[in-house]
Amino acid sequence: MGTTITNNPPRPEPKALASALEQLAARFGNRLITSQAVREQHGHTTTWIPNQPPDGVVMAQETADIQDVVRICARHRVPVIAFGTGTSLEGQVNAPAGGISIDLRDMNKVLAVHAEDLDCVIQPGVTRKALNEHLRDQGLFFPIDPGADASLGGMASTRASGTNAVRYGTMRDSVLALKVVRGDGEIITTGTRAKKSSAGYDLTHLFVGAEGTLGIISELTIRLRGIPETIAAGAVSFESVHGACQAVILAIQTGIPVARIELLNAAQVQACNAYSKLTLPETPLLLMEFHGSEIEVAEQSKAFGEIARDCGGGDFSWTTKPEDRTKLWQARHDAYWSVKALRPGDSIGVVATDVCVPISRLADCVGETEEDLKRLNLLSPIVGHVGDGNFHCSLVCDTNDAAEMARGEEFMHRLVERAQAMDGTCTGEHGIGQGKQKYLEAELGPEALDAMRALKKALDPLNIFNPGKIVPEA
Repeated sequence: MGTTITNNPPRPEPKALASALEQLAARFGNRLITSQAVREQHGHTTTWIPNQPPDGVVMAQETADIQDVVRICARHRVPVIAFGTGTSLEGQVNAPAGGISIDLRDMNKVLAVHAEDLDCVIQPGVTRKALNEHLRDQGLFFPIDPGADASLGGMASTRASGTNAVRYGTMRDSVLALKVVRGDGEIITTGTRAKKSSAGYDLTHLFVGAEGTLGIISELTIRLRGIPETIAAGAVSFESVHGACQAVILAIQTGIPVARIELLNAAQVQACNAYSKLTLPETPLLLMEFHGSEIEVAEQSKAFGEIARDCGGGDFSWTTKPEDRTKLWQARHDAYWSVKALRPGDSIGVVATDVCVPISRLADCVGETEEDLKRLNLLSPIVGHVGDGNFHCSLVCDTNDAAEMARGEEFMHRLVERAQAMDGTCTGEHGIGQGKQKYLEAELGPEALDAMRALKKALDPLNIFNPGKIVPEA
């Protein structure tokens, strides 16, 4: 499956690249890998943007490794691309100009946990699940859950969020400070462990969401939360997507502190039933989770059940049993694989895309999107972190069918235009990367893009950090 990428920066001079690879080999030995298979693993692999592999991969083990890669590559004007677990969805890890991918998976140490302050210091290769395993015995957890077991460095770089964002916020809200390797190999410290600061520019949040285009994150200080006393999960089916969305809006407006609230349209419920062996009614569904004391959770669940009935929902069933909660949420996290199983075949591809709108426009946006899918005769189940107006489409297309691919491109373009027309954004959490550069100017205006280019030039004057991503060339 492929889409045209037009923002391809020039490759380095062949002699310069050869010199850089020679120096990297002398420094890293067998931790520099240049085999085709490994290089392709470090290009884009998740949706329909073509794979653009780097020229080499360095397995970093400490901050000094990142610094040395950056210094060697800067000397020869060779691009540098940070790689966590490769779960990004908009081509963020591609190497359109070649260069060196720095694989950070071995930088996976939890450096310090300050339980009394609810924060910890970690290396960028620590994954979400590994961190929560480490924290569990201390009664703490890290709440940001994008579904995939992504690395925390990658989640910060793409400003990830996920199912818990409605209560706990996004990576933007969870990162207190960073250490970042800049273009000359030196380290920028962006903040401290203090919970707030008004000291200077907010450099931390400049790098959160920068997708590795301004520097390489080598260390993170992040907020933690206490594991709730009681967690309840529930599900309620609706006659229509509109009714489900109205229930979400009323729950948020009345102040029910929902931890998670996920929408699955009828097509997605059907896919989950088949893949995860469930027997849910194949109509629009809301999955909920409430955190708090036993009394608080019971009150929250009762209040939402009343709202759901008023909006045309059925019986609201909820449980505090861990095994039942896990089964329900695992089905949600397996949504991509359930969609892929709907239409097997070597030429069949699935592209996941997202938009986000104010919650007051959510029902309209989802409804019009479903109408578009019917008109274009396309299969694309919908799931959404609807508590903050964010939803995802998993578009299934036959890559050998040019007409279907063209309809798929039209659908994705119309989806973004619809969200932007409703005062929304082209991406709530997937990021820009290569895939959505063309929508930035319409969303933010040319002046904002000029400001981004100025920041890029100031912090990365040689344009070696992940070139060809986020900001289109002027």
